[in-house]
Amino acid sequence: MASNALRIFRKWNRILHRDIGYFFFGLTIIYCISGIALNHKKDWNPNYNISYNDFKINESFDKSTVTNDWVMSLLKNFHEENHYKKYFFPDKSTLKIFIDNGSITINLETKEGYIEKITRRPFFFEINFLHYNPGKWWLWFSDLFCVGMIIIAISGLFIIAKSKNSLSKRGIWFVIAGLIIPILALILL
Repeated sequence: MASNALRIFRKWNRILHRDIGYFFFGLTIIYCISGIALNHKKDWNPNYNISYNDFKINESFDKSTVTNDWVMSLLKNFHEENHYKKYFFPDKSTLKIFIDNGSITINLETKEGYIEKITRRPFFFEINFLHYNPGKWWLWFSDLFCVGMIIIAISGLFIIAKSKNSLSKRGIWFVIAGLIIPILALILL
């Protein structure tokens, strides 16, 4: 009787482990890649590419000569005239021009400036968007994913029943090591 129950348990354990793993394969890859990207936010912007191009203006101008027409003629030099939004002076020596997906900053005293352009980072922007839980239905789906990962983790402990690699032999040491590392991190960090 007990061996029959154990056989049924192992059968359903394998089925759940396999089928939940298949179902959440894509989302597991997405969350892993975006998780790595988001872990390194100090090293790079995982959502956007930000580029800077320096330039110098040779003509003479000051705050009083800056008008919409002057700004438009400047933007033509950079092929940005169709992307103009507005300009303002954040301080007495700086001109800031806003364009679609970026801005132009000019130091009025040195006549030096730079164009900052922001574009979405392909692939990473979309998968990071999912990682941030963009809506209520996605929140429920990602909660279901977490439950699925718990089931996969627990059922995985019992996939190999009788061998030197089973949970009761070699596997227990990996489980313990895997638990100690986050506990140490919580204590030390």
